[in-house]
Amino acid sequence: MVDIGAKLWKDGQILDAKEASQVSLLTHTLHYGVGAFEGIRAYQRDDGHTYIFRLREHIVRLFDSCRLATFEPQVSIDQVTEGCLQVLRENGLNAAYLRPLVVLGAGAMGLLPTDNPPQTYVMAWEWGTYLGKDGLDKGIRCKISSFSRLHTNVNMTKGKLTGQYINSVMAKREAQMAGYDEALLLDVNGYVCEGSGENIFIVKGGRLYTPPASASILPGITRDTIMTLAREDGLVVEEAMLTRDQLYLADEVFLVGTAAEVTPVREVDNRPIGCLPSVSPVVGPVTKSLQARYFGLVRGADESHPEWLTRV
Repeated sequence: MVDIGAKLWKDGQILDAKEASQVSLLTHTLHYGVGAFEGIRAYQRDDGHTYIFRLREHIVRLFDSCRLATFEPQVSIDQVTEGCLQVLRENGLNAAYLRPLVVLGAGAMGLLPTDNPPQTYVMAWEWGTYLGKDGLDKGIRCKISSFSRLHTNVNMTKGKLTGQYINSVMAKREAQMAGYDEALLLDVNGYVCEGSGENIFIVKGGRLYTPPASASILPGITRDTIMTLAREDGLVVEEAMLTRDQLYLADEVFLVGTAAEVTPVREVDNRPIGCLPSVSPVVGPVTKSLQARYFGLVRGADESHPEWLTRV
């Protein structure tokens, strides 16, 4: 169970979480899923200070998600950005996961929210490795889901909108019930899209591949981070539609996201990645290198991208 911090931020104010978390049962978002959210991490780095990673980009995307769903928060990007800093300070958290959330409150019922006030929250809690410490070190087992990733003409796939995540929830549950760590979703045409909450990369012949932003994916901020770091390290990075068999034949596969960070994949559908079935898979050199670069930035002493770090 998530142990949320004692204080949260709501529409410009720091409030007691127990009281402010009580919302009306007629909150429109509870019934129809029209809401937007973000996931952001704050890390304590080697210098002893706490920094939020790519804070501004996350809050801009939060507002973009609201725009896609045709509603507008009653606060500004700058206010929510400051709210994230305030929540960490008020709760005394050195390392935490931040959850900005915009919901449509009680008002009109039915599909059209005509007078439902947008309410913006920021909450924080301590959260370790999303897919497990062993997953980060040794890799995880994934299953191609029977659920397809939502088509771009069915949902707003470029937004983090609350209701459409049932697609990911069902895929994740299916994978875990079958004994796997994570689900991988294909689009309706059979092309590889992403995990239930992560972007995917494969390594083949020394090149890095990932589905393009035009595919039915969320163009993740961690995805952008890894592409930038890979190019700085001299890797060729290609955005291309990927097939299931390209995934099976990859030299390396890994997932990235704010929660998942950089998590290697050692098996897909019981097929070991990067080796024959008789050989135990190991985390590949490209994945290890990019994982080290990423953690050097967010936790360590790598100062190559100060623009990505907001000190608390």
